[in-house]
Amino acid sequence: MGLGPRSPHKVGRRFPAGGKRGRGAKGSGRPLPGSKRQPWPPPDRRSEPPSDSHPHLSPEALGYFRRALSALKEAPETGEERDLMVHNIMKEVETQALALSTNRTGSEMLQELLGFSPLKPLCRVWAALRSNLRTVACHRCGVHVLQSALLQLPRLLGSAAEEEEEQEGEDGKDGPTETLEELVLGLAAEVCDDFLFYCGDTHGSFVVRTLLQVLGGTILESERARPRGFQSSEAQKASARECKPADFEVPETFLNRLQDLTSSFLKDIAVFITDKISSFCLQVALQVLHHKLPEFCAYLCNAVIGYLSTRSSSVDGSPLLLFLRDQTSSRLLEQVLLVLEPPRLQSLFEEHLQGQLQTLAAHPIANFPLQRLLDAVTTPELLSPVFEELSPVLEAVLAQGHPGVVIALVGACRRVGACQAKVLQLLLEAFHCAEPSSRQVACVPLFATLMAYEVYYGLMEEEGAVPAEHQVEMAAARALGDVTVLGSLLLQHLLHFSTPGLVLRSLGALTGPQLLVLAQSPAGSHVLDAILTSPSVTRKQRRRVLQNLKGQYVALACSRHGSRVLDAIWSGAALGARKEIAAELGEQNQQLIRDPFGHHVARNVALTTFLKRREAWEQQQGAVAKRRRALNSILED
Repeated sequence: MGLGPRSPHKVGRRFPAGGKRGRGAKGSGRPLPGSKRQPWPPPDRRSEPPSDSHPHLSPEALGYFRRALSALKEAPETGEERDLMVHNIMKEVETQALALSTNRTGSEMLQELLGFSPLKPLCRVWAALRSNLRTVACHRCGVHVLQSALLQLPRLLGSAAEEEEEQEGEDGKDGPTETLEELVLGLAAEVCDDFLFYCGDTHGSFVVRTLLQVLGGTILESERARPRGFQSSEAQKASARECKPADFEVPETFLNRLQDLTSSFLKDIAVFITDKISSFCLQVALQVLHHKLPEFCAYLCNAVIGYLSTRSSSVDGSPLLLFLRDQTSSRLLEQVLLVLEPPRLQSLFEEHLQGQLQTLAAHPIANFPLQRLLDAVTTPELLSPVFEELSPVLEAVLAQGHPGVVIALVGACRRVGACQAKVLQLLLEAFHCAEPSSRQVACVPLFATLMAYEVYYGLMEEEGAVPAEHQVEMAAARALGDVTVLGSLLLQHLLHFSTPGLVLRSLGALTGPQLLVLAQSPAGSHVLDAILTSPSVTRKQRRRVLQNLKGQYVALACSRHGSRVLDAIWSGAALGARKEIAAELGEQNQQLIRDPFGHHVARNVALTTFLKRREAWEQQQGAVAKRRRALNSILED
């Protein structure tokens, strides 16, 4: 690809790190759909009844539950004593379920207790809350309890069938109890009856979103990774127990009810597209349906696109362009783009977006849906026109502070396996290291920090002047700049290109201290992971880059992120390389043992055995290498 003339505005370019439309996230400058929202509802929205209308939880009761929870954590994990303890505690919970749910401290403890509860005690607590569903669901503390109860289903549905047989025998002793399936379907029916209210309420919408996932048997990654508001570290551990499986089997009745809720979206589609709170529920529904009922997902997507396409026309094209620039509807359209099937995505592009991508890339809001479009590209037929339209403006997009668009385009080239050489050349030009060719060896620091050549090295170049040759001594003397998340993602994509030779040569040109800074960086350490895992990087190329870390192994081992990189290097190293690493680490054995990260590395390397019984260590490592080779041959077959 030929090099174009250097325009005057390119000199001394520092590329902004990204947009400000939300918390930073992978490749976008804001969170991915599903993880981008405030994780738990704030304590100040409309439907919560006055606090004095809730049952009061006495200090004595609060103290009892605190002591009970503490005793439960200290009890053995199995045994009759623990079972009896759980049973007794849950009986007390049942009598004060509403008071616990609407008390800040009490709700935290109740969430933890639900993580320990067997099936039937949880059903009884759920039944006790059901008569006050609206109160609990729309309360800033109660909503967490309902969510936690719903998230127990992956754990408890398997035991439901086993306990059903025992149900009749115990009904006389404890009173009749609805089954877990009946309770969930009852909750879904009540939510369906007042669907618009629950979806539009700040707190209630969280119940709807969790309910949609449970009915679909899919706990989304955003839900599994979500921190619990107000929860202690122990509560967060309990929540991790709640949602281990991402997918789980659900009765057919759950999927039928999920279809009913999907129909409820269609009745008020305008509200779910334009209302910020309600829109979140529709976004989650699209993700769940995409996994479990793709035909319904396609139907819902077509309804959204059809509605937006009939609104007032945009002066510069499809009505859809107006909604791509809107803060609320653009987020919904992002999710639509991610779940559309490739043929429908192709037609959507051709009918509504073709010829408008440069405008969208420059817009402070519309650039995010454009990133999702690029994330969804899986065919050369779609990548080709998209690349042709965006390729002339990559530097301008970077200068406008939208690097997520460029990273998403590079990711599409990696995924489809097309336009890779072209996009790399365009990146070199955008970062001012294409010409003279000696500058190309400096591309890794520039990509990692998202800085143009002149800015990174502090050069003052006159407008229109011939670019200076790269000075190796100057580059070696400069410490590596701060690695950005998006810069790291860019390098990871490039290392997975079919021919990553240029990037590997630039990495090989880094000095040991510079490579150490990269490996110790939270974002930069993933670049080293890409070197170790990319199928495009040969063993010889990998060794050539990593040899610059010799003399830096102790510093790596004593770093939070560097120690993880060193563990990964060790896992793939041959016996000779392991000897070199262990010998260097052994010189500072005491320092490693005292370091919070280093002592884990020392144990992994079996450093004590290496220093005291070298022959036994070599036999041990040889056996490990033999097992690894056998496993690799099995996997290759």
